[in-house]
Amino acid sequence: MSERPQSSVRLSMDKLHGWYTTAWVLLGLGPSVIGVENDSGAPKWAALAMLAVLASCYTAVRRFPDNPLLRPQAYLALLALGLSAMGGLPGGGAALFIVSLPQFWLFATGVRASIVLSGAAAAGTVVGSSLRGDESLTGNIVFIFIGYAASVLIGLLIHRLVADGDARAGLLGAELESAQARLAEAHRQQGAANERERMAREIHDTLAQGFASIIVLAEAARSTVASDPERTMQQLVSIEQTARENFVEARVLVGSAPQSGLAPGSVAVTLRRTLDRFTQDTGLTVEAELPPDVECDQQTRIALLRCTQESLANVRKHAAATTVGVVLTQYPHAIELEITDDGRGFVVEDSRGFGLDGMRKRLAELDGDLTVTSSLGDGTRILATIHTNGQP
Repeated sequence: MSERPQSSVRLSMDKLHGWYTTAWVLLGLGPSVIGVENDSGAPKWAALAMLAVLASCYTAVRRFPDNPLLRPQAYLALLALGLSAMGGLPGGGAALFIVSLPQFWLFATGVRASIVLSGAAAAGTVVGSSLRGDESLTGNIVFIFIGYAASVLIGLLIHRLVADGDARAGLLGAELESAQARLAEAHRQQGAANERERMAREIHDTLAQGFASIIVLAEAARSTVASDPERTMQQLVSIEQTARENFVEARVLVGSAPQSGLAPGSVAVTLRRTLDRFTQDTGLTVEAELPPDVECDQQTRIALLRCTQESLANVRKHAAATTVGVVLTQYPHAIELEITDDGRGFVVEDSRGFGLDGMRKRLAELDGDLTVTSSLGDGTRILATIHTNGQP
């Protein structure tokens, strides 16, 4: 149970004790004191002394329940004797007994102790009243036993309700713990799934693209090894460079190298290197507008680079284009990267490529979005937008 519910329970019990104390003083002790005003001699002072003892002991147990001198169980035994004695003294009797009955349920250690001690008090009060020769003895006896029986029934009912409440609380606590465990497991599984998805996206955008480039370059080099040795040499150099870059990216993915694996420089310089490699490898014309003053953080720089790499890979594999256009633009609250080609195009609605979905998710993580415009025979336009909220 948390600290707040425990505090609430303590506050409720304190209020209950407070209300009962007030009732006991006003309806039990007060009338008993008033009842001995017209008496004199030893019985009067004995009754007042007994009332004072009961009040003092109740206060001690109420305020200091863990005191070593008077434990609650010992106090209840003393209360039963005191009520028995008051039955034979002026001011005592059935009324004081009835008002004192709740104490046997508030302070007792169990149901059996409550029933036994309150029963002893009832019997003692009846005996004391009979010794005093009370004129209304028969009515008092009936009143005492009715009150005792009612207290037992009510006490058992409350005890049953409390036990049922505790059982329900235990079940709810167990269900809550089970739900928390399931939620923690769901979070763990979701985290693992998110990490697998992130790794898959990173591998697709880096290693897979690099291996695809190596395959294309190797095939081209094999076809020109006899007819154009110089071209073959350039392709072999590109294969080596791509393999080295893949090695760096692999170290990043396994956490043995600084995040990103990118060389220092502005986003324009980073994209320019990628476009130069693309032109070198494919021979396609690239028209680029990359302002050198565009500023962004490292995450945005990586996202723009991955979008460029994925778009160029799609151009190489699918577009059959002759010209690629790349335009980088910075606005007060956003950075846009537009990549176009004059290739064969495709139907966007029918596209289920992992690359486009990966770009969308990568941009969404940075409060960005991806717009793809294409149709058969009209080329393709990729627009990546990352919102910066005015922050470079």
